[in-house]
Amino acid sequence: MGYVNRIVIIGGGPGGYEAALVAAQLGAEVTVVDCDGLGGASVLTDCVPSKTLIATAEVMTTFDSSYEELGIIVADDTPPDKVAARVVGVDLGKVNSRVKRLALAQSEDIATSVTRAGGRVVRGRASVAPQQAPDGSRTVRVARAAAGEPTELVADAVLVATGGSPRELPDALPDGERILNWKQVYDLDELPEELIVVGSGVTGAEFAGAYQALGSRVTLVSSRDRVLPGEDPDAAAVLEDVFRRRGMNVMSRSRAQSAKRVGDRVEVTLNDGRVITGSHCLMAVGAVPNTRGIGLEEAGVRLTDSGHIGTDKVSRTSAPGIYAAGDCTGVFALASVAAMQGRIAMYHFLGETVAPLRLKTVSANVFTDPEIATVGYQQSDVDEGRIDARAMKLPLLRNPRAKMQGVRDGFVKLFCRPGTGIVVGGVVVAPRASELIHPISIAVDNNLTVEQIAKAFTVYPSLSGSIAEVARQLQASKAPADD
Repeated sequence: MGYVNRIVIIGGGPGGYEAALVAAQLGAEVTVVDCDGLGGASVLTDCVPSKTLIATAEVMTTFDSSYEELGIIVADDTPPDKVAARVVGVDLGKVNSRVKRLALAQSEDIATSVTRAGGRVVRGRASVAPQQAPDGSRTVRVARAAAGEPTELVADAVLVATGGSPRELPDALPDGERILNWKQVYDLDELPEELIVVGSGVTGAEFAGAYQALGSRVTLVSSRDRVLPGEDPDAAAVLEDVFRRRGMNVMSRSRAQSAKRVGDRVEVTLNDGRVITGSHCLMAVGAVPNTRGIGLEEAGVRLTDSGHIGTDKVSRTSAPGIYAAGDCTGVFALASVAAMQGRIAMYHFLGETVAPLRLKTVSANVFTDPEIATVGYQQSDVDEGRIDARAMKLPLLRNPRAKMQGVRDGFVKLFCRPGTGIVVGGVVVAPRASELIHPISIAVDNNLTVEQIAKAFTVYPSLSGSIAEVARQLQASKAPADD
């Protein structure tokens, strides 16, 4: 029997478990060291839980905002003079119980997949020994391993996929009861009456929109000029308008300085001296990588000033035999990117054909209502001269299916090269934009032209028909346009 490559993966999130599946399928001996459960934060405390919570909020928003327009009658005892104020209620305890149940079930399914593929899962905290052995192997030490599990593992290659944790402000430390981070919200049994969300990035916007839909009175504190400062400005403007129209208090250019409990209330002090109060406060001010204290720098792994691991296009770090994937690398904080980085690392180390990571083909989605999905080059790339492209935007108000469904907000935007018409990017703001972005992703990944998109059949009526329509408008247009 020939030599078997030994792979140790530190962290069981998407970067880790997807790498484990690939390595096991390619015949390597794979061990995943994880302290919380496979799936990592993405499955246990972040992506899966938050999108499960948002699914409930989405149903409530859709019903509450359009049932009268669609002709639906709600038969109850609401007095005639109170009908306009009627809302759908929610039992947050039941919602969060479902959230945690689904997250644990998904984690167990992933663990089963890894072990069935031939991988081994060790529960504990891992660190990398500083010295590389003469044969090129490395030792990974496991602390707090269960009885009978190894405390030292020898690896021909190590993949670090340790993810990140909520960033904390020194004067706004979470207590798990009234001041919360995005890992702690699922322990709430009752809906916050007045929720202050600090941070208007993706996490802050998603939770603010969800809790507003669930029935909380929400104040969103944004240090920037607008919500979602990293997204397409037209998309962010639509979402902010929707937030305000639904009653959210959006405070722009307002940076939180501190948050403290005062009895059963929370006081948030802004840097201009203003104080706002609520029943709860959610801190959504970013994440920090879980890279400290596990021996990386001593082993020769270069960390950035922010603590992220520097990697190349095939997930190699500066230390021989050590790869990295996921949020700890600071590339894109997306489960899909983490998984791709992990798979690429294993393909590269095990000698398979591998294509380097192409970030300009990555599709991403903000799970607000409406959703915001993007792929490829964006408006900022055009404005800052990184690419020469033409843009066309088509509001969903013109789409027949949107009219039927009572959808008023959103648009489809495409970017293409001026001469060839090759599609280089796109934005969709719509219900289920995460599904609608896929044909644009295919176009970007395969260098399709607006002519090819325009000629492809679409179902009538459908929201995806707007993708073909905006392609036809770009095809007919010879000058930059913005609808």
